Amino acid sequence: MPKIKAIVFDWGDTLMKDFSEYAGPMADWEYVEIVDGVSKSLHIVSQNYICCVASNAGASNSELMGMALKRVDIQQYFQYLFTSRELGFSKPSLDFFNKIVQTLGFTPQECIMIGNDYNKDIIPAKKIGMQTILFSQLSKDADFNYADYVMNSMENLHEIILGIEKRNNIYTS
Repeated sequence: MPKIKAIVFDWGDTLMKDFSEYAGPMADWEYVEIVDGVSKSLHIVSQNYICCVASNAGASNSELMGMALKRVDIQQYFQYLFTSRELGFSKPSLDFFNKIVQTLGFTPQECIMIGNDYNKDIIPAKKIGMQTILFSQLSKDADFNYADYVMNSMENLHEIILGIEKRNNIYTS
């Protein structure tokens, strides 16, 4: 397995809380909130990996997404912001994920997809060869066989990524 080079995050309910009572671009919402542990984890992982956001957020383009991320002071951690609007594809389309990997210039195996929606984030990312982390508050005992790892807190993200890196090295050496 090649070394991990990029981490692709889903946006809503992975990085920032998605409040159903608000409509339109998150940048314009009256109230926005970061998911617990995200800021600390991004500060650590962004030092070693290219970090990106990839979202189906139909009301936002990458500029509006950046404005929303700035409101919770995490915009600086991301080199790329991908939206279905600009990619021309939506999750769970494999083309959505292939276009991101192609834009980054890496192989799918060099990228980790982190998301909270098993069917839209994890399954298609795994099908194109990305490594996957499901962020879920649900039971770890549920059947998530396409997820390489299931975590229920963003606090220890860097440790999980290091674990994936170690496991990859075991397979290649």
